[in-house]
Amino acid sequence: MEHVTDPEDPRLADYRALTDVELRTRFEAPHGLFIAEGELVLRRALGSGYQARSVLVDAKRLDQIGDLATGSAPVYTATQDVLARLTGFHVHRGVLASFHRRPLRDAADVLAAADRIVILEDVNNHTNLGAIFRGAAALGLDAVLLSPSCADPLYRRSVRVSMGQVFAVPYARLEPWPGALQRVREARFAVLALTPDVDALPIQRLDAAHRRRPALLFGAEGAGLSASALGASDVRVTIPMRRGVDSLNVGAAAAVAFWELCR
Repeated sequence: MEHVTDPEDPRLADYRALTDVELRTRFEAPHGLFIAEGELVLRRALGSGYQARSVLVDAKRLDQIGDLATGSAPVYTATQDVLARLTGFHVHRGVLASFHRRPLRDAADVLAAADRIVILEDVNNHTNLGAIFRGAAALGLDAVLLSPSCADPLYRRSVRVSMGQVFAVPYARLEPWPGALQRVREARFAVLALTPDVDALPIQRLDAAHRRRPALLFGAEGAGLSASALGASDVRVTIPMRRGVDSLNVGAAAAVAFWELCR
């Protein structure tokens, strides 16, 4: 455990410029790391078996995570001023940790171990992605499959919004896209495409066969699902709306659909 006073200290390179999404995207995955923010998320990462590289904590909050200083990862303390200059934001949760990534799961293995899954196309908003993982964990989905263009679930904001549930829900990339949706169908899943189209089937009217092994397919905020993804689905499904509202935020829509399919 060491107190750090210089935000340029090379030992803290993992935490530099955390608000620069483009920089972090280029840096984290190639270096095999991700950042967890907050004591709860940090503990959930450890509880899921992820190995810490280091821990960085506000010196005034060291007592909160004192038990974590017994591991092999170094623990650095710093003032809020140093933390802000290093990371680019006020670290109001008081603790950050850098973790080693694990090898990405194979989509076939994820499919083999699941009965209810969610598939995401082009969901590149980290907040939405984290919310979907949290909803999947809370409401009974077994796994998440991501198109190649989806955001990184282990980006700090996704991890934080999910409250660490990205560590609990298995996920994999589904490639090539959208051709690999056929692999989902061959695994005996019904691919259910969520869309606001007026001619889509209201989700509460899905029959037992489609509810047995659902693969709920969602597109990005605004654009929705591509024509090719819609064409590769088994059924187009909608959540009925009132008062002229045509759609929900994708995170909210996912939660509604998860509850309906898992109740």
